[in-house]
Amino acid sequence: MINTKKLHEAILEKLSTVIDPETGVDVVRMRLIEDLHVDTNGHTSYTFRPSSPLCPIAVPLSNSIQLAVAEIPGVTSQDVKVIGFALSDELTSWLRQALEDWERKQKR
Repeated sequence: MINTKKLHEAILEKLSTVIDPETGVDVVRMRLIEDLHVDTNGHTSYTFRPSSPLCPIAVPLSNSIQLAVAEIPGVTSQDVKVIGFALSDELTSWLRQALEDWERKQKR
């Protein structure tokens, strides 16, 4: 069984290395990640809120966040929800597809 507290801390630590290139500040300090939850199976869920509804780097930044979380030992899956962005539904859908593609490549 996974220690959810330690995995939660590892995720936040890893996300603190993901820097918003426009501000030079990490996504944790900017509070762009909300509602981070980890279960005992390693499933992670969280919400990504870009810094503005028309944030020009929301897509690459969300991809960097998702890949950073995927690299953490113990994370078995993740569910990302995007809110507060003009194309939130589309970006959430794209992130799901990108993660599925990444996971397939990792299994090879």
